[in-house]
Amino acid sequence: MEKFTVLEGVAAPLKMINVDTDMIIPKQYLKTIKRTGLGKGLFSEKRFRDDGSENPDFVLNKPAYRKAKILVAGDNFGCGSSREHAPWALMDFGITCVISTSFGDIFYNNCFKNGVLPIKVKPEDLEKLFDDADRGANATLTVDLEKQEIRGPDGGVVKFDIDPHRKHALLNGLDEVGVTMQKQSKIESFEAKAKQSRPWV
Repeated sequence: MEKFTVLEGVAAPLKMINVDTDMIIPKQYLKTIKRTGLGKGLFSEKRFRDDGSENPDFVLNKPAYRKAKILVAGDNFGCGSSREHAPWALMDFGITCVISTSFGDIFYNNCFKNGVLPIKVKPEDLEKLFDDADRGANATLTVDLEKQEIRGPDGGVVKFDIDPHRKHALLNGLDEVGVTMQKQSKIESFEAKAKQSRPWV
C-alpha cells in the first residue's frame, strides 16, 4: 500500500445516510478480483441514468468534485453486505479518505486494509465539514494523519481519534502481510528454534 501521511484535496459532500456497499459498488461489478478498474462502477446507479448518460445532479458528476480525494458523508456509511470491492472502488476513483460520524463495521475494517482512511467525527464537526465541502472547488481540506487533524480552507481544525496500530500501518503503507513481515526476524528465529527442538515436524 502507499503511505498515507498528509492528504490535501477537494472534499465532496454526500449528504445521504445509510449509504450501503451495494450503492458504493453495485453487484454487477463484483465479478473481478482485481483492485483496479472499479472506479467506473463507483456509485454507478447514482452517477448514471438508465441510458448510460451522466446524472448531472449527483455530486461526483459536478465539475468541482470530479477529482475529489475526500468524501464527507452522512451517518452509517458503508453499511450492508461485506464487499472489499467498496474501498477498492473508492481508491480507484481517487478517494482515499471518507469522513462520517459512523461506518459499517466491515467496511470500516476493509478501508484500513486497503489504504483508505475512514475518519469518525462528532455530528457538529461533520456539519462544519459539510459546510466546507459545499464550497465546490474551494472546498480543499487537509487531512494530517500524524497530527490526527482535518484542516479546513478557513483554518478551522477538527481533531479525530484513530487506533494507534491502524495509524502506524497507514503511515507506513503496511497491509496485514506488511505488518507481519516487520517481525520477519523474530518469525525466522522462532522457526529455527522449533526446527531444532522438533526436527520431526
